[in-house]
Amino acid sequence: MLRKLCKEYTKLDDIDINKLQRIASILPIIADLVGADMFIDCQTDDPNAAIVVAEAKPTTSPSMYDDTVVGQLALRKNEPAVLRTLELGKSTRELKAITQENKTVRQSVAPIHNDKNNVIGVLIMEQDITKDVRQDKKIEFLAETAEHLTKTLFNFKDNEYNLTYHMNVAIVMFDQEGNAVYGNPGARSLYRQLGYRDDIIGMSFNNLALDEGNFKTIVNQREIKVSEVTVGKLTLQTKYVTMKKGEKVIGVAMLIKDVTEVREKEKELILKSVAIQEIHHRVKNNLQTIASLLSLQSRRIDNELARKAFNESISRILSIAVTHEILAQNGIDDVDLKTIIDRIKNSTIKLGSSGVEDIEILVEGDIITINSDKATSIALIVNELLQNSLEHAFKGRKSGIVNIKIKKGHIYSSVSVIDNGVGFDVQSTKSSNLGLNIVRSIVKDKLNGHLVINSNKNGTEIIFDFKNE
Repeated sequence: MLRKLCKEYTKLDDIDINKLQRIASILPIIADLVGADMFIDCQTDDPNAAIVVAEAKPTTSPSMYDDTVVGQLALRKNEPAVLRTLELGKSTRELKAITQENKTVRQSVAPIHNDKNNVIGVLIMEQDITKDVRQDKKIEFLAETAEHLTKTLFNFKDNEYNLTYHMNVAIVMFDQEGNAVYGNPGARSLYRQLGYRDDIIGMSFNNLALDEGNFKTIVNQREIKVSEVTVGKLTLQTKYVTMKKGEKVIGVAMLIKDVTEVREKEKELILKSVAIQEIHHRVKNNLQTIASLLSLQSRRIDNELARKAFNESISRILSIAVTHEILAQNGIDDVDLKTIIDRIKNSTIKLGSSGVEDIEILVEGDIITINSDKATSIALIVNELLQNSLEHAFKGRKSGIVNIKIKKGHIYSSVSVIDNGVGFDVQSTKSSNLGLNIVRSIVKDKLNGHLVINSNKNGTEIIFDFKNE
């Protein structure tokens, strides 16, 4: 397929195409070890479009693609990094792009040169831009374990046309005796930073290893070994890969990634998480204190309507407190909607005063993660709807069922509160019911959603929706 596409869309000769095919043969290995989608693109006659001639999806992590994109075009307006590197012959690091499946990714692109120093294609690594910082900065380890790749790497000269030249990782290769025979610019720069004054080529493994790795053990195990060490102020992640010719081990590749910045950001995230937990915990405590004060005050009131109004306010405050309690436990600003509604349900059952002994409240549906602001709004709405059902829906009944359904949509998701009660006249209660007015206001102003109410003698169904994150 690669040769056919190159013949149809490019002006590359057989020698250049053969080189691309050799590189394409190792793409699956690279994709697995970096945990990212890998591609080779070539320039077409259109200066604003490149053609995808090869691809490899990782088996060690999820791919960003549902289908193959080989044979499809990469347009400048969607993938500027690809066209930039094709034109300038310079590597491009972590630039945003839009894939052929309309997904946002981050691309790192390195040029592929022929023997005449002409750019004949580009090697592309794509990663999901929505992942957290640890995934965004995933180590770009290039492990070469296949016989063909081993020969290719040892035949490469240490110049800007070498694929390893542009890798954002230090690569040192050792022969069977444990002597360094190759080091890319990243490796030489790293060891200079660590104080090495001599050229690392020719040095023994024992002098260059930064962890407790043993050369003979690595060779005998013939497995990928990963470790993380602290050297001065640097945090370095090392990976050892045995290089084979057939079944015979002919050397070891040591790959070192500086993850200092990543670990610092992880520490910042941990501190932020702790701060978020503390904030939510304090908000929850304050809300519970307010609810307790209102409860004490309500006991001093003789008027039944006033006491009812106090209890409804207490219920609303506690529904918000429940949200902050869960957020405090999680340590993040996102929460599962089903968990929130389950807690609201339990709280409502304890505080409910319907007079009906046998009421069953069921919560079912999809898993949806929402932020704290949206969670608070939905908690208030569900609390109001449950309170209304318990108070009004089952008058004259001995039992009843309230079913809460969560449905996740592509753009909008919805929550339905359905009871098998006596129903009510929707038109007559539009302006008189405070609870429903609160619900309408929150759905419209806070969630930018829609509210639908259907009610008859067989029960009531209230549905509200909200836009996904």
